[in-house]
Amino acid sequence: MNKYYTVISAAGAVLLLIGAMLQITKLFFAPYVYIVGAVMFSYVQVMSGYEGRNIVIRRLRRQQVIGAMLLVVAGVMMILWHRNEWVACLSIAAILELYTAFRIPQEEEREKKQ
Repeated sequence: MNKYYTVISAAGAVLLLIGAMLQITKLFFAPYVYIVGAVMFSYVQVMSGYEGRNIVIRRLRRQQVIGAMLLVVAGVMMILWHRNEWVACLSIAAILELYTAFRIPQEEEREKKQ
């Protein structure tokens, strides 16, 4: 199952990027490309849970899931509002995702050493 999650996540990330780039050009189908990618990426983030008892990793996982949900919210904002409000939501989601992408592996390494 882990192999499928990697493929779904990578495809979702590519669609996210393509959708965001197309949204800048204001193509009518850009939000839909973005939202499909956001749902794929978020699905993998939510479903790949953490079963351990480390409080720090659990907090980071919650932040990661919030970031994933904000990616989907940014896509909905693209469809509903036709200005650039979605950029703020996407920026917050990107910061959360980037932060957790670096911190979770650090904490997992620290947990293995103990």
